[in-house]
Amino acid sequence: MTEWNIQGLNLHVQCLGAEGLAQPAVVFLHGLVMDNLSSWYFTMANPTARERRVLLYDLRGHGRSDRPVSGYDLGSFVAELDGVIRRAAFDAPVVLVGNSFGGLLALAYAMAHPERVDSLVLIEAHAHVAGWGEEMAATLSLEGEAANHKIALHFQDWLGRHSARKRNRLARNARELIQETSLIADLRRTPPITDTRIASVQVPVLALYGEHSDIRERGEALVATLPQARLKLFDGCSHSIMWEATARVRDELLAWLATRPAMVPGGVR
Repeated sequence: MTEWNIQGLNLHVQCLGAEGLAQPAVVFLHGLVMDNLSSWYFTMANPTARERRVLLYDLRGHGRSDRPVSGYDLGSFVAELDGVIRRAAFDAPVVLVGNSFGGLLALAYAMAHPERVDSLVLIEAHAHVAGWGEEMAATLSLEGEAANHKIALHFQDWLGRHSARKRNRLARNARELIQETSLIADLRRTPPITDTRIASVQVPVLALYGEHSDIRERGEALVATLPQARLKLFDGCSHSIMWEATARVRDELLAWLATRPAMVPGGVR
């Protein structure tokens, strides 16, 4: 297991692909609470690493990374991501691939550090709807059995992919993150991202959403606001397209990467 100390926190990091592979490198960002880097590692990361350098890490409070008591606002996640990218010392701007909250993080990072981003792939990304933080906080802040039931419903597609043992571990970690940190309070304070800020993102964006996703309209609004965005809807899928259509998502990602100019030592490939 590789650990990087970023802003005083030990983060679990995985780097794949040989040093000589083409840039831009790909950085995978997972979702919030009931997720970690393994959702990428066992699906998209290794196929991507055949052609590109790949970096994935557990966000603070998730997986094998440290779980601080506070610091779960979007700005802290952006600063953490910036520290990871700087530590990796890539030779060119990166492709950020984010699922759910990871997509929001990718978008926010592109706003804060446009010079370090080649393009974005946003998978079922929550974006700029007012009250998003309150909505997520309400889902996660119930107590006792009500909380367990609500969390299970919210993440049922993700949980259903794992053994009972792993489901129990994920649920336990989620409860600890919710109950023992400032996550809920920080989510409630999360302001919506304005259309003006979204429109400032000038890099190419691929947005992937399920045909029957409960946030499809948000995705359509997001794509309509971004200057260089393309929307792909997955027929028959809901919010969890990462699990419902893994191969199709992978194919879309690899096809997207093939369109990005590939820099190798000595010039363009």
